[in-house]
Amino acid sequence: MTSVDPRNETGGGMAAAPGEVRRWRAFSLLAVAYFMTAVDLLIVNVALPTIGVKLHFAESDLQWVVTAYALTFGGFLLLGGRAADLLGRRRMFMAGLALFTAASLACALATSGTFLIIMRGVQGLGAAMVLPAALSIVMNMFPEGAERNKALGLWGAIGASGATIGVLAGGVLTRYAGWPYIFYLNVAVGGATLLLARRVVPESRLDGARRRYDPLGAITVTGALVIAVYAISQAPAVGWTAARTLALLAAAAALLAAFAIIEARAEAPLLPLRLFRLRTLAGSNAVGFLLGASFYGYIFIGTLFMQQVLGYSAMTTGLAWLAVGLTGTVLAGPAQVLVTRASVRLVMAVGMTVTGAGILWATQVPAHGSFWANLAGPFFLTGAVTWVFIPVSIGALIGVTERDAGVASGLIDSSQQLGGAIGIAVASTVAAARSRALLGQGHAITDALTGGFHWALWVCGLVGLTAVPIALILVRRAVTEAPERRASFDAESQGAVP
Repeated sequence: MTSVDPRNETGGGMAAAPGEVRRWRAFSLLAVAYFMTAVDLLIVNVALPTIGVKLHFAESDLQWVVTAYALTFGGFLLLGGRAADLLGRRRMFMAGLALFTAASLACALATSGTFLIIMRGVQGLGAAMVLPAALSIVMNMFPEGAERNKALGLWGAIGASGATIGVLAGGVLTRYAGWPYIFYLNVAVGGATLLLARRVVPESRLDGARRRYDPLGAITVTGALVIAVYAISQAPAVGWTAARTLALLAAAAALLAAFAIIEARAEAPLLPLRLFRLRTLAGSNAVGFLLGASFYGYIFIGTLFMQQVLGYSAMTTGLAWLAVGLTGTVLAGPAQVLVTRASVRLVMAVGMTVTGAGILWATQVPAHGSFWANLAGPFFLTGAVTWVFIPVSIGALIGVTERDAGVASGLIDSSQQLGGAIGIAVASTVAAARSRALLGQGHAITDALTGGFHWALWVCGLVGLTAVPIALILVRRAVTEAPERRASFDAESQGAVP
């Protein structure tokens, strides 16, 4: 059961007006930290060409500035969620935020590409400690139902807008201050959040649980994903059927199999396989993975297309992506209402259909296109991604009991981040391979790059559309509140927190 710090009365079930104010104040601070970690996945995108020149990056290695963060972020989210449950959610939140802030400072001071990639990985580790702790605190502050849907709806909207606003912020900072200030911003925001966290955020943990963390599970799943992404990114250069590529992919598969065996036999598994008996949780995580792969890959490829083909500056590229963020903001309110009044499944399926269609529309942008004539339509349409982030965030926590709060919170974020890492790697590989083939056929560099980016966008769009039947099949039409969860909140609302 949850132990709530008696010095802070923001625990779940608080009905009085002062309690409501404290809960939403805590939510606001947690949301700032979440927004910062969401922004950081893609805030460096528009600065990549500048970083490549300043730190002497090879073109093929630029994606690792993004994927190093996504891999450690996604790979250690489950371990972060487990540690938060056992050690204290606020404690883990603050420790992760301190690590994230320190790593951000190191990134800003980087003088070599290798050091930057390593520190981006450390940043991801800090984010993996922050996010599941923050989301499980939110989950425990708001009882399941309309109230939690409202909170998680806002949470999902923050995640949806984080990527596009991150690109805009990266463009502004790169243009007017320089790329290191992308990371200095984290230092300022992270420091201020740390100062307020102890006073505003309630502490909670699972009392009486043995402290078993399953680090072997975290190592095997993260190792498998790092190896897989590396093999995919290097395949165009060494060959898809080369012995090295096949050996790396086989090693990744073996580590994933080992992870599954470890989780099935562990006394306190990092990822309890019984969670997947909840169809809505399983379906939401599957959709979350495909959402990350398609949408993050789309933003990565779209950013490179605008800069390398259309000749946009970092600032102009960021402003262009604002169209996606604006649509997402407008649709966030209706999404929250529809999820509560209609169904998680319906909103999720509609959102993924429209987003996938928007990405496929972007494959028609010509090499000499303009924003209003060619980009505005696809960009405004893909803003419907808010209708996926919000129901995915809600569906992944429906029916989850108190003991699994941190794990379930980490699982959905892990699905999205790892999907993003793999999606970016695959999209980059497809674009590079197609561009190289077109150059070999005598096409001009601009036409070759355009062809490569179009193929990558086709992959991103089709991956997104595969999430639609998964949502319709796996996510239940109607769900009921878990009895254990309801009883816990009933007890808390009467001041009888065990």
